[in-house]
Amino acid sequence: MIKSSYNVLGIMSGTSLDGVDIAHISFTFNKKWQYTFLECDTIPYPNSWFLKLKNLVGLSNDNLEKIDQDYTEYLASVINAFIQKHQITDLDFISSHGHTALHEPEKGVTLQIGNRKILAYLTQQTVVCDFRVQDVQLGGQGAPLVPIGDKLLFSDFDYCLNLGGFANISTEDNGQRIAFDICPANIVLNHYVASLGLEYDDSGNIAAKGKVNVALLNELNSLEFYKKTYPKSLGLEWVDKFIFPCIDAFEIQIKDILRTFVVHIAIQIGHQIKNGRTLITGGGAYNSFLIEEIKAHTNTEIVIPNAKLINFKEALIFSLLGVLKQRNEVNCLASVTGAKMDHSSGKTFQP
Repeated sequence: MIKSSYNVLGIMSGTSLDGVDIAHISFTFNKKWQYTFLECDTIPYPNSWFLKLKNLVGLSNDNLEKIDQDYTEYLASVINAFIQKHQITDLDFISSHGHTALHEPEKGVTLQIGNRKILAYLTQQTVVCDFRVQDVQLGGQGAPLVPIGDKLLFSDFDYCLNLGGFANISTEDNGQRIAFDICPANIVLNHYVASLGLEYDDSGNIAAKGKVNVALLNELNSLEFYKKTYPKSLGLEWVDKFIFPCIDAFEIQIKDILRTFVVHIAIQIGHQIKNGRTLITGGGAYNSFLIEEIKAHTNTEIVIPNAKLINFKEALIFSLLGVLKQRNEVNCLASVTGAKMDHSSGKTFQP
């Protein structure tokens, strides 16, 4: 039955490995979608899971199968603890992205672990999940999926820019929503700052003290990916193959790597954003040095929203993807992913 209001838990785990984002969202529909954040938490990964998720690339199918099973059970325990903590009793369903283990759409491959039927049984909730696979089967990139939410919830912005593990953008072009990954972001910055014993570069303070290595910057900016037109998307495999070897070959100080890569991010974003209003979310919104560099390389009014929207926008929108799937409405745009058609993607499991 099509309803006008929904009560949903949105679950998201991104490539930056900050933890599991859980957002309790209330949606209402009256000519357009409205949302209200209720309870929201980020549950940091214990070190054991952080290391497992960081090293998924290159695992055998058998190992991935075992990790998928274990991660689904772990995810269920995290979700159950959240529901109990906040005494939530009236959920319509859980909408879960899972965690990306493999993403090589040009090979017809994308895998998000944690999307098994047992998640519904262990949580005793209806679960909507596994949103990317169908799109890849239809010839699409399987990413990004957030732009349908940008279109339905944030249409008063000219651009929606997410600064997570990767920087990705969503905008309208000739009446169609387009979106694509611009470049790696926190996945690279956090990788290098980890060698200093830190999880992230707070406000970009370390990067601000570094110097730009012009030769490295030029090499990064000349990577073939940046010459491609959309639809296009990035994964950890690409970073491992092209970014880390490129940077490591220069043998420069961490602060100079950070400074150079922040400028690289800003330059690549500047190639895509020309004017208008830009909503920035994701962990990179807290990196004030990165934001200043983006301002220097664009001509746009930058809007940094409240902390809940910065931190939980992807969980919010994956909640909406679940709502649209339950209504059998389009939640995946061919203009964004390059699939053969718009479609309603995802799987629904009952407890």
